[in-house]
Amino acid sequence: MKEIIIYTDGACSGNPGPGGWGAVLIYGEHQKEIAGAEADTTNQRMELMAVIEALKAIKGSGWEIRVHSDSAYFINAIQKGWLENWQRNGWKNSKKEDVANQDLWKALIPLLRKNRVRVEKVKGHSGDRWNERCDQLARNAIKGLG
Repeated sequence: MKEIIIYTDGACSGNPGPGGWGAVLIYGEHQKEIAGAEADTTNQRMELMAVIEALKAIKGSGWEIRVHSDSAYFINAIQKGWLENWQRNGWKNSKKEDVANQDLWKALIPLLRKNRVRVEKVKGHSGDRWNERCDQLARNAIKGLG
C-alpha cells in the first residue's frame, strides 16, 4: 500500500497575530516541504492550515497517510470524535457555542475522506527532527510577511 507520512506545525507571533504553518511530506526517499503565512491569525488556525495544505498537496486518492502533529486541538478533534460531534450538533460545541474555525474544519473534512488518514500526536519542541523542521518552516514563513 502506498503510504505518505506528513509532519505539520503552526506558529503565531502573538495570538492572534502574524502566523505561519509548515509541513513536510515524506514518501519513501522523497520529501516535499511546504509553508505559508497569514498576517492576522491564530495558532490553532495555523495548525489546521498546515494539515489542510499538506493533504491538498497529495494528488490522487487511496493513499495511507499518517499525519503527525503537536496540536492537541487537531489530534483530539479527530481521535476523540469532536469533529463528528460538531457536525452532528450543527457545528455547536459541548457548551452549545459555535465551533471555532468552522471554515477550516469544513475544508478539512473532504480531504480526510479522500485517503485513509491516521493522526498521531508528536510532542512539540522535543527534538523530533520533522516536527522541528515544520516549526522552522512556519517561523520562516512569518518572517517572510515583513
